[in-house]
Amino acid sequence: MQSALLVNGTLISDESVRQEDILIRNNRIISTGNNLSGQPGETNIIDAGRKYIIPGGIDPHVHFALPTPEGCSCDDFHSGSLAAMAGGTTFIMDFVTPAPGQNLIEALSLRRQEAESCLLPYRLHVGLTWYDHTITSQMQQCVNEEGITSFKVYLAYKGSIGIEYHELEKVMHAAASLNAIVLVHCEEGDLILKKQREFVAAGKTSPLYHALSRPPETEASAVKKVIDLCRKTGCRTYIVHTSAAKSLQYIRAAKAEGLPLYCETCPQYLLLDESVYRKPLPASLKYVISPPIRGREDREALWVALRDGTVDVVATDHCPFNTFGQKDKGADNFTLIPNGAGGVEHRLALLYTYGVLTKKISLQQFVALTSVNAARIFGLFPDKGSLRPGSTADVVLLDPDYTSVISADNGLQQCDSDIYEGMPISGKFSVVTAESV
Repeated sequence: MQSALLVNGTLISDESVRQEDILIRNNRIISTGNNLSGQPGETNIIDAGRKYIIPGGIDPHVHFALPTPEGCSCDDFHSGSLAAMAGGTTFIMDFVTPAPGQNLIEALSLRRQEAESCLLPYRLHVGLTWYDHTITSQMQQCVNEEGITSFKVYLAYKGSIGIEYHELEKVMHAAASLNAIVLVHCEEGDLILKKQREFVAAGKTSPLYHALSRPPETEASAVKKVIDLCRKTGCRTYIVHTSAAKSLQYIRAAKAEGLPLYCETCPQYLLLDESVYRKPLPASLKYVISPPIRGREDREALWVALRDGTVDVVATDHCPFNTFGQKDKGADNFTLIPNGAGGVEHRLALLYTYGVLTKKISLQQFVALTSVNAARIFGLFPDKGSLRPGSTADVVLLDPDYTSVISADNGLQQCDSDIYEGMPISGKFSVVTAESV
């Protein structure tokens, strides 16, 4: 069948909650309203019952098959997109990570080949992991010839993929002239490297010292400097995986000033706290991510920022590595542990369970944070992130009565551990197609 009619559901947008039917034909939303009807014999009637009807999730921050010295991150584009879809996400944005000196167009072409197994529509951000006088012209080529609209830079990871502030300023000037957006990993690379060396020299090498080598001020300081560059260049700027309360203060003030600034956080910073690093080995290894999981004060500040609009997007930074065979290679030296954790399968369920059901955020805010805002920021709206007539039918049913417990043993993410192991969740997310029953 080419048509589906969802009846008896509750449509959730970022603006309203309403009892309406929704008619889909040829992967487009045809109409919404009451007492709709499809063509007899050609329309599959789907009784949504008590379920919510929401726009498909958009995760603008995943790293499928990310190459590192310890091997690739566990999920490739096939397994990662399968897990994302099972969790209600219908569009993902991954990254091109060029090798030092590698031409951006060449790296983009290779990454697109790797993404051929992706089961979902996707976009790629192009990482600027090195800098010389040719980068701005290569950026222009990416935009004008390849349709790229976003670039990613790292201020951490000195000596590998990180760049300097004066280089970032040139990148942001170039991006502004191209109407592109720049995503920034905000951590002070020099300060982190200094702390890492001090801890290792003192024999302090457990995962706890990963967190202590990257205190909140290393993020907040970088955020403040990036905001200054946003103001100076006028570049649309997106701060990824924000984790620190002080960072949020700077971002909130910058938004009040009217700067073109956007803020992302992730479930791990909303739901976990720094006590995870005090677990014994090997349990603590899986929590080594950058920036690290923070204290409870930072966590509570993030929830406030979700409610007041300081945070625009809840993404995942999905980048899991196996505890055994990858992360355990750094069991005696935290600087050798590959950074990253999974989350693409459970992002929506976690935010629904611990945000909506606890009344920390509303259903409308839930939809905005997981879909609508990302669509607007990255130029996908209203084709994506919307249940309006004419939009692509990225429609998801949320069953609020379903409950389960997260476990790496029964999930679709291809990793031997899960940072949310044992956490109960509510809500089952099903992507609607014309063949849905």
